[in-house]
Amino acid sequence: MALSEYIVLRDVQIPDIADFDVYLKHGGYEALRQAVKHKTPAEIVTMVRDAGLRGRGGAGFPTGVKWGFLPKGVYPRYLLCNCDESEPGTFNNHQIIDRNPHQLIEGIIISAYAIECHTAYIYTRGEFAAASRTLEHAIAQAYASGFLGKNILGSGYDLDLYVHRGAGAYICGEETALMESLEGKIGQPRLKPPFPAVAGLYGKPTIINNVETLINVPPIVEKGVAWYRSFGTEKSPGTKAFSLCGHVNRPGNYELPFGVPLRELIYSPEYGGGMREDRPVKIVVPGGASAPWLTGDQLDVALDYESLAAAGTMLGSGGVIVLNDTVSAPHVAYKMDEFFKHESCGKCTPCREGTHWLVRVLHRMTEEHHGHADDIPTLHDIYRQMAGNCLCLLGESAVMPIKSALDLFPEEFETLVKVQHAEHRLELTSR
Repeated sequence: MALSEYIVLRDVQIPDIADFDVYLKHGGYEALRQAVKHKTPAEIVTMVRDAGLRGRGGAGFPTGVKWGFLPKGVYPRYLLCNCDESEPGTFNNHQIIDRNPHQLIEGIIISAYAIECHTAYIYTRGEFAAASRTLEHAIAQAYASGFLGKNILGSGYDLDLYVHRGAGAYICGEETALMESLEGKIGQPRLKPPFPAVAGLYGKPTIINNVETLINVPPIVEKGVAWYRSFGTEKSPGTKAFSLCGHVNRPGNYELPFGVPLRELIYSPEYGGGMREDRPVKIVVPGGASAPWLTGDQLDVALDYESLAAAGTMLGSGGVIVLNDTVSAPHVAYKMDEFFKHESCGKCTPCREGTHWLVRVLHRMTEEHHGHADDIPTLHDIYRQMAGNCLCLLGESAVMPIKSALDLFPEEFETLVKVQHAEHRLELTSR
């Protein structure tokens, strides 16, 4: 189902769209003009809420409702754009800021105006060096043209926008760790409550939105709620940029309306183009490495928040990892949990120790080939002690690969243990 009109990946095919003049020529900043000259902040918040825009960072929480949590009359306020895109299998933010940075800047300015904020930050992943420079150049152009700074477009509204590069820590994608890092502290999660909307950056009310979330705001303001709701489903309106990777013929970022079947994303010639060598799908991770797995028998599930939740997984970051029948489920779980172990900040014991022991047991089973019969119940025991007991969602995310592998492919773990046990006995006998 090809889109007649793109929202998230709009205009990326236009040459030099990253330049201010080219962006302006193709209708850029028109939504900003409408917002600051003809709409009140409250009207924009209402539009975003009525449009049903949901946060694209993973939780899917309604954006307009989130903005409404700000305590009335408490200033200053801050808007933070979370561009710390580090989730394995996810890469749509990178394409957006690299190809069309002004659409993000426009979304930030309108959103900041809506929440009555005068200072905003874009927190980028440390590895996004070139993309960060592209953003900084675009911001400088916006300042020089009167779209940032004092008295934007003669409206009386002021906004300063800064780019802050992280140091390559996955945990800083967690909103409270992001704020800690931005304040110059170690990037570790804070206890909640208080929530950022009440006491966030520098102890002040703060809204944190993902890149893709903010990019949806200008089209909503310019074209209206009804237009936006013409895409997607009733409860998941709009579109999503899915990052498709793995054993597909055409990996890449593809924008689809919510509600399209997973099968279409994988097999349509416009998108994934099917599986390499026509091998069958074995595992699909639909929301980045943090999401529970689906199998090749579940390809008709719709790509929206409600349908994926009903299937026992989640949309997450929209990073769709597709693996064929040649992969080993225990090995996939091992590699994913190795990532989470490496990225654990170490602040809470269940995550720090749990990820260590998950990886240690899985490494022995899959890499050293010395699995024991009690390794399977041990793995179950470790992830159960982690689930629901970690300070932030990183530990919960580490549970998903091993739990999915054990639940969906238990025979592979059992076979691994039996084969390794038999090989060990043969080795002892030969001595």
